Amino acid sequence: MRVAIVGTSGAVGQEFLRVLAERKFPLDELVLFGSARSCGTTYEFMGKTLTVKELQHNDDFRGIDIALVSAGAGISKDYAETITKFGTVMIDNSSAFRMEEDIPLVVPEVNAVDAKNMPRRIIANPNCTTIQMVVALKPIEAISHIKKVHISTYQSASGAGASGMDELQAQTLQIANNEEPTVKKFAFQIVQNLIPHIDVFLDNDYTKEEMKMFHETRKIMHSDILVSATAVRVPVMRAHSEAIWVETENEISLEQARAAFENAEGVIVIDNPAEKQYPMPLFLAGRDEVFVGRIRKDLTTPNGLAFWTVSDQIKKGAALNAVQIAEYLVKEGVVK
Repeated sequence: MRVAIVGTSGAVGQEFLRVLAERKFPLDELVLFGSARSCGTTYEFMGKTLTVKELQHNDDFRGIDIALVSAGAGISKDYAETITKFGTVMIDNSSAFRMEEDIPLVVPEVNAVDAKNMPRRIIANPNCTTIQMVVALKPIEAISHIKKVHISTYQSASGAGASGMDELQAQTLQIANNEEPTVKKFAFQIVQNLIPHIDVFLDNDYTKEEMKMFHETRKIMHSDILVSATAVRVPVMRAHSEAIWVETENEISLEQARAAFENAEGVIVIDNPAEKQYPMPLFLAGRDEVFVGRIRKDLTTPNGLAFWTVSDQIKKGAALNAVQIAEYLVKEGVVK
C-alpha cells in the first residue's frame, strides 16, 4: 500500500501525517508532495525521515494507491488527471469537485457506501462545517425525516488554515502589548470580535460557505432537506461549534433524540446543563468525534429539536474524514 499526501506543509497536510500515524493506517510507503517552495523539506513519520517532492505533471503517481490532497481547489483541478491517470484514488479536501455528479461526496458515518462509486477515481471531502453537522443529523434522520435545519456556526481560526491561526495568535499578543493588531487574513480584527462573514457573498446575500452547507448536505444525505445557515468566524484557535435547530416530519421526544445521539457512530454526548457540562472547543480540540450537548425541544414547533455541537475542524472536519474514507476503501477491498 503506497499513500501520498499532496500539500504536506499546510495545516491539513500536517494533520494527515498525525492521523495516519495515530490510526496506524496500513501503508508500506508514504510519499510527500508540495510546492516548489516546500520541496526538500523533511518531516518525521513513524520513525522515518521523509522528504517533500515537488508536485509536477509527470508520472510520480504511478504505483500510488491513495492520494490525500489538500492544496486548494486550483491545484486539485489542475493536477487531478496527473494524480489519477494510473489508477490512484484521489481523496480531495478542496471544494473543487464536491458538487460534481460523478464524484462522491463522503462522510463515512453517513454515506460511506457512496465511496465505491467513483468513476473518475476521485472522492470529495465535504466542507468542515457540513461534515460536523451531518454526523449529528444522521441519527435524527434515522428516526424521522428532517425537513428543515437552521444553523449558526461559530468557526475557529483553524478554518482559515495555518495563516488564520497565526493571525489570531499574533493579534492576541499585540493587543496584550497595547499594539495595533495586524489584519491580513481576515476582513477585520478577529481578537475580541465576531465576523459574520466566511467566504464571498453570493447574489442571495448568503455566503459561499453557507450555501455549501445547503447543497452538500442534500448530496451527502440523499435528501430534500433544507438548510439555512449563518457562518461566523470567532476568536477560537481550533474546533468549530454549531447551534442547530431541526424540524422533522414526526415529533421526536428528548429521550429518543438523546438515545439516538448516544448510539451514533462518531458522536459523544456531553449534556448535563445542571452541572455545567456541555461541549466547548477549548477542551475538545484534537479529538476525533463530534460532540453533542444542550439537547432540548424547539419552542417554535412540536416537531423541532435544538442542540449544540463541537468538533475539531482540522481533524474530523478535514484530515480524519479523508483518512476514514481511505480506511473504508481498504476494508471493503476497493483499494488493495
